[in-house]
Amino acid sequence: METIRLTTAQAIVRYLLAQRTVLADGTEAPLFAGVFAIFGHGNVTSLGHALEGVRDELPTWRGQNEQGMALAAAAFAKARRRRQIMVATSSVGPGATNMVTAAGVAHANRLPVLILSGDTFESRIPDPVLQQVEHFEAPSITVNDAFRAVTRYWDRITTPEQLVSSLPHAVATMLDPADCGPAFLGLPQDVQAEAWDFPVRFFEPVVHEIARPRPDAARVAEAAEVLAAARKPLIIAGGGVHWSLAEAELAAFAERHGIPVVETVAGKACLRADHPLNVGPIGVTGCAAANALAAEADVVLSVGCRLQDFTTGSWTVFANEDMRLVSLNVARFDATKHRALAVIGDARESLVELDAAVGDYQSPPAWRSRAGEERAGYHAYIDAIAAPDDDPVPSYAQVVGVLDRNQQPGDYLVAAAGGLPGEVNNGWRAREIGNFDCEYGYSCMGYEISGGWGARMAREGGEVIVAVGDGSYMMLNSDLYSSVLTGHKLIVVVCDNGGFAVINRLQVNQGGVPFNNQLVDCRAVQIDGRIPRVDFAAHAAAMGAITERVVGVAELEAALARARANERTTVIVIETSPDEWTEGGCFWEVGVPEVSDRPEVLEARRALEEGKAAQRAGW
Repeated sequence: METIRLTTAQAIVRYLLAQRTVLADGTEAPLFAGVFAIFGHGNVTSLGHALEGVRDELPTWRGQNEQGMALAAAAFAKARRRRQIMVATSSVGPGATNMVTAAGVAHANRLPVLILSGDTFESRIPDPVLQQVEHFEAPSITVNDAFRAVTRYWDRITTPEQLVSSLPHAVATMLDPADCGPAFLGLPQDVQAEAWDFPVRFFEPVVHEIARPRPDAARVAEAAEVLAAARKPLIIAGGGVHWSLAEAELAAFAERHGIPVVETVAGKACLRADHPLNVGPIGVTGCAAANALAAEADVVLSVGCRLQDFTTGSWTVFANEDMRLVSLNVARFDATKHRALAVIGDARESLVELDAAVGDYQSPPAWRSRAGEERAGYHAYIDAIAAPDDDPVPSYAQVVGVLDRNQQPGDYLVAAAGGLPGEVNNGWRAREIGNFDCEYGYSCMGYEISGGWGARMAREGGEVIVAVGDGSYMMLNSDLYSSVLTGHKLIVVVCDNGGFAVINRLQVNQGGVPFNNQLVDCRAVQIDGRIPRVDFAAHAAAMGAITERVVGVAELEAALARARANERTTVIVIETSPDEWTEGGCFWEVGVPEVSDRPEVLEARRALEEGKAAQRAGW
C-alpha cells in the first residue's frame, strides 16, 4: 500500500482539500470553502503551518473573535443551503470556549460547521500549560469537552491514525440530512505535530451529494388519506424546505390542492410573499392571519419543521381539538414529535410522492376564500404600520418597511435575536426565494454582523443587509472590521432604542417594572447631566466602515440608496422607538411568579394559567 508521511495537521488539511460537493445549482465545488482562523499557541505552529502551505487552494480568513468566526461559518452554510462548509479553528482555552456559543447556533439550526480547536498536550508532561483548566478528579477533561453538548459529532484526536476513521465520520455527519450539525475535533498540540504514514488513497478526491431518503409508502398512503378528508388543511413550511431545495415542489403541491401555507422563521421565503397561498408567518413572532388559520385547521401538514415553541405558541396555536398533525421530515426525532403521523423522508421527494397519492383533492373553496381574506388583512396591517411619516423616532416596523419597499434583486436580509425577529418576520415580504436569514433557532444576540459577513462570502450579487439592534451590536461588532478588511461589503442598519427594549417589553407585560434592560433603568452614572450613549456611527467609522446617522424614515430611505452605491461596508444608525411593536402573535409560555406583592404580576400569572389551559399535551 502506497503511503505518505504527514503530520496530523497536514493530513487534516490534505483530506479537506480532497472533499468535493454538488451545489444547489448542480455544479461541483470544494466541500470546504475556506477556514476562519485566529491562531494561538495551540494551533499556529502545526495547523497554521499546514494551512499556510495551501493558502491559495483553501483560503484562510482572519477573524477578530472566535465566536464571530464560527457564527460567520454557520451563516455561510445557511446561505449555501448546507451544500458547502466553512471551518473555524482556534487555539486552546478561551479561544475554544468562545466558539461554544456559535456551535450551539449551528446545532440548533442544523447547520454544518467544522470546528478544529487546539487542545492540551496528550502526553501531559508540560501540564499545566498556558490556558489549561485543570480537573483534579478527571485529568483527561479539557475545556473542549464543553463542545459535547453543542455538536453532532465530537472527537479528540490522540494519535494521527485516528483521522482515518474520524474525518470521514465528521464529514458524513455534517452532510447527513437528518443529523446535520456541527462537527468538532480536538487537536492536542503534540498530536498535531506527530507524523504517520497515511494511505495515499485516503486523500483521493470524493464528490459528495446530499442524500434524499424516500419515505415509506405506507406512511405516504396514510398521510394522503388524512389530507384527502381535510376540510381546513394548512401547510407549515419550515427550514427543511430550504435544505431540501424543495421550494418549487412546495409551491406546486399547495397550488394543485389549494392549501394555504404559513412559514416558520427558518422557513420564511420558501414562497414569495406575493404568492396567493402564502398567508404569512405563524406563531409568536407571526401574524394574526396565519395564527387564525392555524386555530381552525383540521389537518396540519408540517414540512421540514422542528415545531419550536415560537412556531406553536407553546402548543396553543392549534385550537381545533380534532386537528390531525402530519409531520413530513427527514429527521425521525422531528417527525414523531407530539404523536404526529410521521412521514420520514426528504422534503422534496416526499412532497412529490404525497402529491401523487393525494390525487385530485382540493381544499373547499370557502377555506381558500377565508385564507385569501386573512392574507389580505395581514398585508393591509403591515402596509399601515410600516407607512412612512414625519416622526423623527420611527418604529421598528417603519425601519423594516424601508428595507422591504426597497428590495432589489439578489438582496439578502440578516437579523437575529431581540425585537427585530418579530419585525422582519412580518415586515420583510420576500420577493425572492431564500432571501432571508433570521437566526432564531438559538436566538443568539451578536449573530447579525458576523452572520452577514459569512453570508456575503456565500452569495454573489445583490446586497447583504444586516438589521441589528443596539443591544446585539454591543455584544459582537468586531466583524464589521472583518468585512472591511476582507472586502466583503455589508449594509448594516443599527436600530438604537436605548437598550434591551424587547425584553423590557416582556418584563413589563408580565407585570414587572422596567429594571436593568433599558439604559435609563439600569445602574448608571451621568456625564454632563445625561446617561452616556454610544456613538455607533463613530464606532463603526473607527473600524473602517462608511457611516451615517439619520433621523426618520425619509433620511433612512435616502441613506440606503447611498449605501448601495458605496464600495465598502456602510453602517446607518437610526434611533427607533422602544415602545412600538408589530402585533399579531399568540400565547408564549414564560415563567411568571405564583407569589408576588405586585397585583400586575398576579394578573399576569392568571393570564399564564389561562393560556396554559389551551395547551395541547399528550395528544
